[in-house]
Amino acid sequence: MRLTLYTDYSLRVLIFLASKPKDELSNIKEIADAYSISKNHLMKVTYELGKMGMIETIRGRNGGIRLAQSPEDINIGKLVRATEEDFHLVECFDAENNSCIITPVCGLKHVLGKALNAYLSVLDDYTLSDLIQNPMDYRFLFQEKERDETST
Repeated sequence: MRLTLYTDYSLRVLIFLASKPKDELSNIKEIADAYSISKNHLMKVTYELGKMGMIETIRGRNGGIRLAQSPEDINIGKLVRATEEDFHLVECFDAENNSCIITPVCGLKHVLGKALNAYLSVLDDYTLSDLIQNPMDYRFLFQEKERDETST
């Protein structure tokens, strides 16, 4: 199973925001710089995370973004399900576009389906809080990267 960049970036945004003190605002540029990723991609990601109620966007001169929920309430499995387009591991998972001739007798779909369910079940066991147990470690790494970039 491979996650899309969209899901990866969604997780990274949430991890970045969870590493900050509760009411501290961040911005897309700051997050993009921290991870060396596209600001344009993050704009889409943050918009969708806002629509999902996971982050809060504050507009205006002193605006920014922050978590809208506590990290304990953001379930990783739920996020992955919401950000992935589909879970068609193989052609036969997509009933509309399946032209595989062995589908009626093949046991692979069942095995992969069971593996996918197990994968998602494990993700359901974790929250954002579980991923970022030591927020100071993350802050240190983000600040260290920022220092390295300003010194060059």
